[in-house]
Order: sequence, then structure tokens, then C-alpha cells
Amino acid sequence: MLRVEIATQLLRVRSLVLLGVLIGIPVLAVVTHGGHGDETLSALNFAESGLNFMDPVLFGLVVAVIGSTLGGADHDWGTLRYLYVRPVSPRRVITGTWWTLVICSALVVAAFLVAAVLTGAVAFGWHSYHRGGVSVLSTATAAWATLGAGAYLAVCLLSLGSIALALGLLLPRSVEALGISVAFLIGSVMIENVRALHAVAVVLPEHYWMRWTQLFHAGGGSGGLALGVVVQAATVVVAMSIAWVVLHRRDPAA
Repeated sequence: MLRVEIATQLLRVRSLVLLGVLIGIPVLAVVTHGGHGDETLSALNFAESGLNFMDPVLFGLVVAVIGSTLGGADHDWGTLRYLYVRPVSPRRVITGTWWTLVICSALVVAAFLVAAVLTGAVAFGWHSYHRGGVSVLSTATAAWATLGAGAYLAVCLLSLGSIALALGLLLPRSVEALGISVAFLIGSVMIENVRALHAVAVVLPEHYWMRWTQLFHAGGGSGGLALGVVVQAATVVVAMSIAWVVLHRRDPAA
């Protein structure tokens, strides 16, 4: 079931288009860039700058599409047929869908990072990481920071993806789940920028998405990332629990 679900998702036109756009963004950035700034000093600077550009809104939009599509497949393509064929338990359906979301979220970040690093290496060379024109991290340290940032972002995307997936199961159409997920994402970003709403922002998963940037500071630790992972995990548990309850209570014949 998992292999079928993954293949189905990746071979859809919308998935191929999204991956193509993710890969094309770094190339387009090099072509249209004026040639100034720290991002032009190293492939690793270029990749880090790209992550800053994509996170949280653009990455969030991509994973919202994936999550809502996975959840909406129940209505649009008849996911509940699995309950008739084997039969397959709702728990197994949710587990297969969840792992598909995990793999797709990781692929979203990996596709962009690989494209950004390769494009940056060709355009700007493989050098140490710079800030303010001064080298502050060695190439090896910056490379590990880039990998760590990518892994952390993939975990963060799972929180929004899980929300979109649960909404896809709960609502009649996947487009409605996508709309609410995008509204939640944009609303979270707006709240993050209002100081008076800080008490609200700290309970939202997007508040912690940008903490990967501390990996690129000399002497910076990863303590803040641990709290971010905990918040994302809590969001995933709540969202996927709701998804399981919705699927468990639904009549496959309905």
C-alpha cells in the first residue's frame, strides 16, 4: 500500500510540476541575480540564502498541497476502497498515508537543497561560509549546518502537512483543506510579526520554523531546535489523531 501511495503521489502532474519549480528556483535566482551579497560568495551561502527565501511560506505552500491532496484522496479517488479489498484497517491506511507525507516532505526539502548547492557550486564555487564578506564557518561545518537545516525543515513541514491531511479527511473536497491550510500558514506568519500577539505565536508550529538559522552562527548551538522539534511532534500527534478518528468513524460505503 505504501509503495502504491508514494508512486501515485509522485507521478501526479501537480507533484512533478512542484518538484520542477523547486529545482528551477535556484537556477532562476542565479540567472536573474545581480552578483552582489554574501550569497554569491559560496555554494553554501547560496543554499542558506535559498532556505531563507523558501521558509516558511513557499515550503509551506508546497507541503499544504501535498497534505491536502493525501487527505482529500479519500473523497476524490476513493482511498477507503482499501478497507474493502483486504480488508485494511483505518490504522494501516493512516500509517501508509503518514509515511507518504514523511517521504514527500523530505523530498521537497532535498530537491531544493540539492538544486541550490549544485547550482551555487557551478556559479559561485565551493568555498567556506561567509557573513559580511568574512569567512565565519569552514566548508565542512557549513555543509553539516546545511544538512541539519534541511532535516529540521523537513520535520517542521510535517506539522503543516499533517494539519492539511487531517483537514483533507474532514472536509468534502481537498481544495477546501488546501485553502484553510494556506490561511493558517499565512495567518501564523502575520501573527509572528505582531509583537502584541507573541503569546499566541509561541503556540503555533510556524513560530519555530526559522530556528535552523542558528546552525549558521559561529559557536551557535542547537538547543532551540530541540524545542522546535517537540512542538512540531506535538502538532503532528494531534493532527494525525484527529485524522485517525475521522477515518475510523467514517462508513466506507458512504
